[in-house]
Amino acid sequence: MHTNLAALNAADRDAFVAAVGHAFERSPWIAAEAWERRPFATIDDLHREMAVTMWDAPASRKLALIDAHPDLAGKAAIAGDLTADSANEQASAGMDRLSPEEFAAFTRLNAAYRDRFGFPFIICVREHSKGSILAAFEARLAHDRDAEVEAALAEIAKIAKLRLEATIGAPFAT
Repeated sequence: MHTNLAALNAADRDAFVAAVGHAFERSPWIAAEAWERRPFATIDDLHREMAVTMWDAPASRKLALIDAHPDLAGKAAIAGDLTADSANEQASAGMDRLSPEEFAAFTRLNAAYRDRFGFPFIICVREHSKGSILAAFEARLAHDRDAEVEAALAEIAKIAKLRLEATIGAPFAT
């Protein structure tokens, strides 16, 4: 669904959430809360307010947001249960075209990561290749849990920014 900032600024809460609630994976509450801070002059303003909503949320809500994301090349992808955004993002990095060896590596790393942190590994795949994702996976397994929660949320903010730009248009569109 494409829209523009003028339409978003004029929208009621339900229409606003319908238009941009997908930016944060399965967490439309972020858009619903950010709606109260309209009008937004730019996509950057909208993204900033939505990100502030995420960062200011209680720890339990932040963890629920992280948990709302699928594993990379995981069961949801195989079953076709990804959101359209996640499916497109994973495909952009070739996650839908893994060799058996790559699939085994992602499966092993997904399991190791979940065992260590209790939530899925999140990375803005549009900024990466399969190789750089695997390298980031390995590096981030060395983090402590608090650092990894922060890293996951920072990646979620990057993902949301790209989703908003795709929905609204280029940065600074009105």
